[in-house]
Amino acid sequence: MGVVNIGFGNFINADRVVAIVNPTSAPIKRLKEQLQQEGKIIDATQGRKTRAIIIMDSGHVILSGIAVNTLAERMER
Repeated sequence: MGVVNIGFGNFINADRVVAIVNPTSAPIKRLKEQLQQEGKIIDATQGRKTRAIIIMDSGHVILSGIAVNTLAERMER
C-alpha cells in the first residue's frame, strides 16, 4: 500500500494500520490515556484538535488532526 498522508506533512506506513477511530468514545479516551502513560502516543496534530486516532500494529497510537472519513479515503487510494 505504501505511505498515507495523515496531515500537516506527516506520513504513516499504511500496511501497519490496524484501525482508524473517532476519538470521542469513552473506551478510546481510556486507551489514549493508558498509552500516553506508557509513552506510546505519537501526536501528529500540530497543536490542532484531534479528529482521528490511528491504531498501529506495534501498539502505538497516532493522533491526527484530519477527519476519520478523509483518512479512510486516503487509505483506499
